[in-house]
Amino acid sequence: MYDYNNFDESFVRNRVSQFRAQVARRISGALTEDEFKPLRLMNGVYLQLHAYMLRVAIPYGSLNPNQMRQLAMISERWDKGYGHWTTRQNIQYNWPRLADIPDMLDALADVGMHAIQTSGNTIRNVTADHFAGAAADEIEDPRPTAELLRQWSTDHPEFQFLPRKFKLAVTGSKADRAVTKAHDIGIRIVKNDAGEVGYQIIVGGGLGRTPVVGQVLKDFLPRADLLPYVEAIVSVYNSLGRRDNKFKARIKITTMENGIDKINELVETRFAQLRPLFSGADQEHFNDIAANFQAPAFKTAPLDTYHAARDADPLFRSWSDTNVDDHRADGYGIVTISMKAHGATPGDASADQMRVIADLAEHFGHGDIRISHEQNVILPHVHRADLPAVFAALREHGMATANAGLISDIIACPGMDYCALATARSIPVAQEIAERFDELKIEHDIGHLQIKISGCINACGHHHLGHIGILGLDRAGVENYQITLGGDAGPDTVIGKRAGPGFAYDQIVPAIERLVLAYLDLRDDDGETFIDAFRRLGEAPFKAALYPIEDQLGEAKTNAA
Repeated sequence: MYDYNNFDESFVRNRVSQFRAQVARRISGALTEDEFKPLRLMNGVYLQLHAYMLRVAIPYGSLNPNQMRQLAMISERWDKGYGHWTTRQNIQYNWPRLADIPDMLDALADVGMHAIQTSGNTIRNVTADHFAGAAADEIEDPRPTAELLRQWSTDHPEFQFLPRKFKLAVTGSKADRAVTKAHDIGIRIVKNDAGEVGYQIIVGGGLGRTPVVGQVLKDFLPRADLLPYVEAIVSVYNSLGRRDNKFKARIKITTMENGIDKINELVETRFAQLRPLFSGADQEHFNDIAANFQAPAFKTAPLDTYHAARDADPLFRSWSDTNVDDHRADGYGIVTISMKAHGATPGDASADQMRVIADLAEHFGHGDIRISHEQNVILPHVHRADLPAVFAALREHGMATANAGLISDIIACPGMDYCALATARSIPVAQEIAERFDELKIEHDIGHLQIKISGCINACGHHHLGHIGILGLDRAGVENYQITLGGDAGPDTVIGKRAGPGFAYDQIVPAIERLVLAYLDLRDDDGETFIDAFRRLGEAPFKAALYPIEDQLGEAKTNAA
């Protein structure tokens, strides 16, 4: 992975020193909270419902064992002994004292980490495929591209006060585990007919109160044009984006209001101005960056212990079938460590669990760790001969849940338990759904099914992209949960459609149960997935399960009265 050089180190240390002085002024009263707000946001500090929150950048989701151990130490020394993985491949600390945050930032800098641009109206943490460099279906490792974009965008003088926050995602795989079409700019590594590697550029995607699937702005962009072209897009947005209404300030609205053809025309004009300014130094730098991302020295080992463990232990077999994906190197697998034990808070990791993951990565995973946008942890390079030992260690520490991609592998935002913007709880709903289907013992029979939960219209839980999405809202002081159906975060990203009236808190889990049991009755004999069954049958039979006829009649009588 990329290692900080002297410039990086100096830059981050100077920012911490500057912020330490700003915190001291806030604590002394020299700065009001309103005056302090833009300063703290530039350094990843939010004021949540109960306390300040520090959001730490994990660029393109990559960590090494020492960094993971440092995150564990920080959680114990200055927080409550845990951290929360987010859908932006960050980690959040929910309970720090403001006076301690500069010390936390110094501790992060000790291992080449920071919280710069994890908040505010600027270019946020650049995300990427969490299987990068390991996936069997990959055209090229997207991390060097993501790192180039990270360095270019950090403290870029033109883009520190954009109309709204701005998010980039990069993938090197057709499977698109980075959900590029739901970002302000999505970048897909592709090959043209001549076999040259370049980029497909997608613009104007995003979720929130107005969910939009991004549109292709450029089918094939040569590698050498990437930075000036992306800079042209952000520059056009910075000039054109609305600042009079924050709900209409994202580039998705700018694109809808002006049309993709107009955006393309403006971007091409700006690109023509910028391209001559890039002399090739950026490509030399890209090559230097790429040298940091060499493949590990993969080993060769017999698979006898792996096959024996599968034959002898059904729990290991279930876990290896569900949580281990194909690797591009013979004999290896990509391990998903589920942070979604039934009844646990999705995405939370204790300090002890972080240390176990660091040890496993060091001993069995070539020192490589990834955080996925699905709030799980990935060991991208594990030889299958070592999987029994990895499983045993995970099981001992409550991290061997065999549910990756299943109904209890739920993406959930912090919701009203933490977030000042939330209008409903997310975490308890996710916990109760997971516990209910664990009780029914049908999770593996259900198969691949993605549930995503947001506690407000801002959609941090990506509910629009869930096969089943749940949105928590406030209805006259009472929590009400809307269900969307048919969303998909894959390469052909689809926004789910609202099924109908919302459900009270005590009704939402039974509603999900009715929906899933109906799917099991409706699917074909070949184990058709939920999303495939929905596409084949349409929404009618699923809505009928959600809203039984007696409930519909009761609602009609109530409305008539």
